Amino acid sequence: MHRVGGLEKEDLTGNVSYDPENHQHMTNVRAARVSQIADHIPLQEVNGPESGKLLVVSWGGTYGTCTTAVQRCQADGLSVAHAHLRYLNPFPKNLGALLEAYDQVLVPELNMGQLRLLLQARYVRELVGLNKVKGKPFTVSEVAFAIRQLVA
Repeated sequence: MHRVGGLEKEDLTGNVSYDPENHQHMTNVRAARVSQIADHIPLQEVNGPESGKLLVVSWGGTYGTCTTAVQRCQADGLSVAHAHLRYLNPFPKNLGALLEAYDQVLVPELNMGQLRLLLQARYVRELVGLNKVKGKPFTVSEVAFAIRQLVA
C-alpha cells in the first residue's frame, strides 16, 4: 500500500519510520543503488593517446570546443587526449584509471569549477581548471591556448 508522509519508509515494510538508524540504513541503500549504475553504463572513452602529458576532460556544452581544440593541438604533435563525460553520478568505472594515465588533467568549465572539484575529491588527484563565467562559451583558441601552456 502506498503511504505518503514521514521522514523515511521503514525497510521491508514501507511503513512510515522516524527511526534515525533506519533513515541511515535507507540512505545507504539508495546510495548503493546509484553506485551500481556504473556497472551498466559504458566505460569512458578517450580520443587520442591512452596516456601522455595531458587529458582534457569536458562535459555538457563544452564538447565541440574542446574536441576541436584537442584535434588542432594533436595535429601540431602535442601529447593531448580528450574525454567527454556523459555520466556524472556515478562516474564511469574506468575514469579514475584514465585520469592517472596522464601527467596533467585540464577541466574546462563554464562555471566556477564544480566538476573539477568533484573529480579531485573522488579520485584524490589535483586537476587544472579552466573556468569562464561570462555568459559566453569558450572559443577554440582559449582552450587550445590553455592546452599549449600545460603541455609546453
